[in-house]
Amino acid sequence: MKYRLEDVVDVTMGQSPKSEYYNSEGKGTPFLQGNRTFGFKRPTFDTYTTLVTKSAKAGDVIMSVRAPVGDLNITPIDMCLGRGVCSLRMKNGNQEFLYYMMKYYMPRLINKESGTVFGSVNRNDINGLEIDIPSDTKKQQRIARYLTMIDDKIELNTAINNNLEQQAKAIFSNEFLTLETLPDGWKQASLIDIADYLNGLAMQKYRPTADETGIPVLKIKELRQGCCDDNSELCSPSIKSEYFIHDGDVIFSWSGSLLVDFWCGGICGLNQHLFKVTSNKYNKWFYYAWTKHHLDRFIAVAADKATTMGHIKRDELSKAEVLIPNEADYKRIETLLQPIYDLIIANRIENKKLAETRDTLLPKLMTGEIDISEVDYE
Repeated sequence: MKYRLEDVVDVTMGQSPKSEYYNSEGKGTPFLQGNRTFGFKRPTFDTYTTLVTKSAKAGDVIMSVRAPVGDLNITPIDMCLGRGVCSLRMKNGNQEFLYYMMKYYMPRLINKESGTVFGSVNRNDINGLEIDIPSDTKKQQRIARYLTMIDDKIELNTAINNNLEQQAKAIFSNEFLTLETLPDGWKQASLIDIADYLNGLAMQKYRPTADETGIPVLKIKELRQGCCDDNSELCSPSIKSEYFIHDGDVIFSWSGSLLVDFWCGGICGLNQHLFKVTSNKYNKWFYYAWTKHHLDRFIAVAADKATTMGHIKRDELSKAEVLIPNEADYKRIETLLQPIYDLIIANRIENKKLAETRDTLLPKLMTGEIDISEVDYE
């Protein structure tokens, strides 16, 4: 049935308390401002307020309404909302369904954005959103349950990966950073000695021709979000093979937002300001862990040099010290770290496939193209 959103949903706009009421000690009510903790279906908090001005109840769908519009969560607890967020609650329906319904209709809402610097939507824009949804709450529930199973698996994989990263960091520290003397057969070197750091291309010079199907360009934005999207630029598939990026490659953003990560977002082309890190001498676990270890220092160096955008120069890589173990110790440590990193990569690739499946199913379920009335979830 067709409705305006206000017919079926109560909307509460956020309103930030004064700064003196904020704290990071866990006192008061969890506070959410803008989209700081968005990305997961359920948010976490690092700021609290002792003065509740506008609240969301546990189970409310919360949505960012500016810079950018449309990030969504379901809050697990009662909380206070800042100005960049609103809460949504079905008047008579399923909250999990509301979450997916808003994802489906978000492009229409984003089309209502206004603002010259930061796009935003107001209460009238939200209330006036035209929707077409099943009035049967049981059908809403089944659609939500089907999609929730996919999202739950994605979030489980992400939680596992966070734990694996901590394990890998602890193992690396124990094996390399707590040594009082250099063991027999070990030697000191630098990042430049253990890996090759290939800088990307200025991809605006390598656009696809009219008869080519372009591939996405990996920029800092894509590395940070872990995937390419419809807004990612395209480059020619005729670039040299060394500038192709594949799942599992180690990428180091050395300018702007400095970070080191495994890329698991599919085939793309390497843009300038990013290094593709490889080695003919050592395996991935080794040069990834050491590059990651030096990241905090690189960030500090970039911050000191920053005028408009911080960065590091290649000679910083030669200053970054590395310990190279003897062959026996190298293989022993590899048996500890390589399986961890392999599992992290596999989980991320699975998450990408799951997200693609969810996004493909969402419009088909919302429009009734796929009927799941007979699907057994047990």
